[in-house]
Amino acid sequence: MIHAKTFYIALGSNKGDKFKNLQDAIDLIYIRIGSVSHISKVYKSPAFGFDTEASAEDFLNACLVLESHLEPEILLQELLAIETVLGRVRTQNNKYEARSIDLDILFVEDAIINTETLQIPHPEMQKRKFVLLPLNDIAAKVKHSKLDKEVAVLLEECEDDSVVEPINIWLKNPNKTFDFSKLGYLAIEGNIGAGKTSLANKIAQDFNARLILEQFADNPFLPKFYEDASRYAFPLEMSFLAERYQQISDDLSQLDLFKDFIVSDYDVFKSLIFSKITLQEDEFKLYRKLFYLMYKELRKPDLYIYLYQNTARLQENIKKRGRDYEQNIENDYLEKINTGYLEFLKTQTDFNIKIIDISDRDFIENRSDYLWILGEICERD
Repeated sequence: MIHAKTFYIALGSNKGDKFKNLQDAIDLIYIRIGSVSHISKVYKSPAFGFDTEASAEDFLNACLVLESHLEPEILLQELLAIETVLGRVRTQNNKYEARSIDLDILFVEDAIINTETLQIPHPEMQKRKFVLLPLNDIAAKVKHSKLDKEVAVLLEECEDDSVVEPINIWLKNPNKTFDFSKLGYLAIEGNIGAGKTSLANKIAQDFNARLILEQFADNPFLPKFYEDASRYAFPLEMSFLAERYQQISDDLSQLDLFKDFIVSDYDVFKSLIFSKITLQEDEFKLYRKLFYLMYKELRKPDLYIYLYQNTARLQENIKKRGRDYEQNIENDYLEKINTGYLEFLKTQTDFNIKIIDISDRDFIENRSDYLWILGEICERD
């Protein structure tokens, strides 16, 4: 999965309902572009560089930290589109004008970008107190990649003597819309290719969770199983059970004071579901005895999410991710796994369960689908 980049964005408004313009911009950035991790105080500053008194109404300014998978040029186009949605009309006269919203990229991590449309770091930011003050709230230790100075130092050295004052109104972070605070342990499950690992990664990154990912890529029995299932099913399932039990036992016993909850891309009970499909009857009976001896000792998830995908979508995802040993998985096998999960979920009373049908959703490419899934997870029954 592609790692998100960290962007530092400046916002300003001196036209109309200025505070609402800032909040609307933040909300649209969150919906269309990525996760907002930090927002500065709001500062009032005099208009800079305006020719006429009519356009010289004070600005409200703020900065935010944004995590996004978009490339910088594409992200810039999204910001310009948001400006348009919020009523900004750009002219070609190169003069300072009143604007409902102004959105600028200041930093993209430690990148230096110099194209016709985008210069990073922003070439004027070190001269502008109304940029540096809010940026210092959220990124005081971040270094300017050209000047090699921290934001706090740039603010201290800035020669701009304009009066920039904080106001006592705080912008709301839309990331707080989704409340995972009551979850100690969230398990995300699904069929092969359902997207459980991708979703667990995104939630962990966006909501400060400790991530537990199933460790199976190096299992020596897995490629052999797909070639000769009857021969390698029992050693495969036993090795999976041992690995899952050991990993969950170890990971859940470790306290991490800096994370808000735990999210994993599997639950150990999947071992019993898969083994019932893959093993012979006598093998399964032995396996089941061993499984329950181990399972009763493990912590159960506070919320168990099952991502349902229809078989056609599963096959598309399997082909897309390109693991050689998965390319010949039969539809019948995937359908048996789905049935096994659904039958298991009907019988469970130890933890809360939600089944989310994502057959018509693409939460990797479509952020609105991702936000929809978050809403489904956080919705209280």
